[in-house]
Amino acid sequence: MNSQISLLAQLSSWNNVIRTNPQDAQAYIRRGMTNFKLANIAESIEDFDTAQKLEPSLTPYLWQRGLSYYYAEKFAEGANQFEIDLTVNSHDVEETVWRYLCIARFSGVYEARNTLLEVRNDPRKVMGCVYDLFAGNSTEEDVLIAGECEGKQGKFYSHLYLGLYYEAEEDVPKSQNYIVKAVGYQLEDYMWYLACVHQKLRGW
Repeated sequence: MNSQISLLAQLSSWNNVIRTNPQDAQAYIRRGMTNFKLANIAESIEDFDTAQKLEPSLTPYLWQRGLSYYYAEKFAEGANQFEIDLTVNSHDVEETVWRYLCIARFSGVYEARNTLLEVRNDPRKVMGCVYDLFAGNSTEEDVLIAGECEGKQGKFYSHLYLGLYYEAEEDVPKSQNYIVKAVGYQLEDYMWYLACVHQKLRGW
């Protein structure tokens, strides 16, 4: 409840900033992120689109819009956003995995795995293991063990991405189990808010 009140206060604050500075692209991104945390998905996309119009050079950095596209079920647009993002950040496991998740929803898991982009050198052991899971080279247990090695944050990410993996696999009970566990970590992290949004939108 307190988190919701805080987010609504943040939204009001960004509304005021934009009212005063309607050409501030970063303010639209920040408001878009706040709208996303509140599960206002369409409004978040609108804010990210406005930021892009104001500053077209931001396009490959709008990873937040890719996440919003996923929850708006605009999967082709999401996959395209993540592909653009990877032109400036080719070592990012998360954006590569999110591209996979989008493709899986409109072309199936087989196509998503066959077009999985190569990623090297992510310093986070758990994310390296998550990548291997999506590539078909590691197991659920491997991801959980990797998460345990990296403390609370690592455990959160292991549960979040297992939940997302099983959503792509259309295994709803396993997906729900892991997403609900991820929400339980109470982190001040955009991806923790994403887990909360996922839980809310799926009615879990």
